[in-house]
Amino acid sequence: MLPPELDRRYPLIVAGDGVWVQDAAGRRYLDAMSGGSMALTLGHGREDLIEAARAQAEKVAFVHNERLTNPAQEQLALELASVAPEGMERVHFVTGGSEANECALRLARTYHVERGEPRRWRVISPAQGYHGPTMATLALTGRAGLHGPLTPYLREQPHIPPSTWRFDPTGEQALNALDDALEQAGPENVAAFFSEAISAAALPAYTPPPRFWEGLAERRERHGFLICFDEVVTGMGRSGSWFAADRMPFTPDIIATAKGLGAGYAAIGAAICHERVYEAVARGSRSFTLGHTWDGSPLPCAVGLAVIDALRRERLIERVARRGSSLREELAEALHGIAMVREVRGHGFLLGVEYVDPRDGESFLPATLGVAGRIDDVALAHGLVTLSTQPTGDGYAGDQSLFAPPFTASDEELAEMVARFAAAVREVADYVERELAGQKPVPQRVAAADVQ
Repeated sequence: MLPPELDRRYPLIVAGDGVWVQDAAGRRYLDAMSGGSMALTLGHGREDLIEAARAQAEKVAFVHNERLTNPAQEQLALELASVAPEGMERVHFVTGGSEANECALRLARTYHVERGEPRRWRVISPAQGYHGPTMATLALTGRAGLHGPLTPYLREQPHIPPSTWRFDPTGEQALNALDDALEQAGPENVAAFFSEAISAAALPAYTPPPRFWEGLAERRERHGFLICFDEVVTGMGRSGSWFAADRMPFTPDIIATAKGLGAGYAAIGAAICHERVYEAVARGSRSFTLGHTWDGSPLPCAVGLAVIDALRRERLIERVARRGSSLREELAEALHGIAMVREVRGHGFLLGVEYVDPRDGESFLPATLGVAGRIDDVALAHGLVTLSTQPTGDGYAGDQSLFAPPFTASDEELAEMVARFAAAVREVADYVERELAGQKPVPQRVAAADVQ
């Protein structure tokens, strides 16, 4: 096997039950990250999802959607359209989040070409975003550290800075940056604004202030680009509603979703588009082909149907909405008094913790301390699976942690996750204070204005 990190020792997980996993040595871990990537929203060992896959496999496990369709695909499209924001009525299935985002890009480009505007291809996105590791999706992030040696393959796209408490709490500077990006690219050349409604991996549980979203909608009307939402993480209930877009002051043109659609039991994603996007294709070439082998295949679609049924039947999205705010408060209380912790953000069962230099309560922590990675290692030693993000070279983001448990976690299990996480953070905070003792904080570096 070629693992993601060759110097890391990976626990060999052989079993899972609810919010617990067990390695080959018999040690059990609490899963505060829904399988590690926020996908396993319904927990391990769901007999209803396993049965749905088995029953479909006995009928027909696979057909390719270029010449054939199947009842599971047709029904799942109907179900997704029924829970998506109003007007989002057409669905194209893929096999994961990166492919869903690529599909959204293709739909946006196709929309403009079909309407006689082939010059529109540029895509503006927040620099601090993450949309996947494929070439097109990787180009949508301004995090150069993720590009690595792949930079020659990536088509450069314009980016804008995030509206965080540190740099732009009102959202006005981001809107000004958006105006600058539009002017530099030429509004007539811009196909889409592509972003997460609520960020996950890049800026955990962050969303811009309302003024930014209002201004974005105004500029869409003025310039004619589309708004594409990456809801690979937040779709299917993670933020406390079917989609995070439900809380926006506008309806996006395209939504990409994935992880929660298969709940970790099947590889499936989808791009959901507004009827006006579909109509452009219907009135034009009447063709939108991607050609991925497993797109819309019956087995993963049957699992998707069982996931939606479980979310409805057990009222799990309502639980996430109701329990999410108190979970954030419990996490904040458990971390209270740790000088390294600046902010605890939360939307449903997607929470983020932001760390700062304890000496001034504002500056980023020195990257040499490796705080984010250290927290994950210590948490794992405490029997807790977490995920943290590293500082970025552009100066807009520092060490942060994600906290995204399965929707099915009991109150007792959530409390144990919080306790173990807080213990890990306190242990790392003690280490940080020892390392920084007697030193002066490094002055806050102001990030470059020309993020584009």
